[in-house]
Amino acid sequence: MLLHLLNFSFDVERARNCHGDDISKMRDTDITVMVMRCLPIIGKHFGMWNNSITAGVLAGCSDLFAQKLAGAKVLQFKRAILIALYGLLYGGPFGHFFHKLMDRLFPPRRDKATVAKKVLVEQLSSGPWNNFFFMCYIALVIEGRSWTSLKNKLKSDYPLVQLNAWKVWPLVGYINYTYMPIHLRVLFHNLAAVCWGTFLILKSRSPAVKKSA
Repeated sequence: MLLHLLNFSFDVERARNCHGDDISKMRDTDITVMVMRCLPIIGKHFGMWNNSITAGVLAGCSDLFAQKLAGAKVLQFKRAILIALYGLLYGGPFGHFFHKLMDRLFPPRRDKATVAKKVLVEQLSSGPWNNFFFMCYIALVIEGRSWTSLKNKLKSDYPLVQLNAWKVWPLVGYINYTYMPIHLRVLFHNLAAVCWGTFLILKSRSPAVKKSA
């Protein structure tokens, strides 16, 4: 890791010393190389921190996006921060360790049989659980519902949410396990979760929240 960081620092120093035409060359070639060197370092050596921060930022953005779609004239940043904390403290760490567990349970191969097993396990374990947990978090923490209201909300909405999830996430999982290296899988998952999180937030919003928005 230290050698990679030294090489990256050397490239940054070269960029600082460039002038005129050299800067244009740096933009086209060396800068691209520097970025490509930097991303694997962050992903491999600062994996959980990187995944957690990314999950938090994207979760907060998905809520702001959902508020705009719901017609909010004034954005509720406190709400977005609470959802960002969900991504930071739970979503990112959970995804980080789940994908490490999957690579321990199954051989690190990308053949169709292995990928299919990983997708199946994911869709029968972490997928349903995360949808359930996120809907509970929205109802109890964000909207302040009672346990009775939460129970009724889950009874009416959770089955449809999970059925819709099984229409989308198996494809995301297939792409993730087939084409993504392990240190980028959580990032790819988080990017896909922006759209899915927006759907869940809109699905979970109470009439009171919509009115106040």
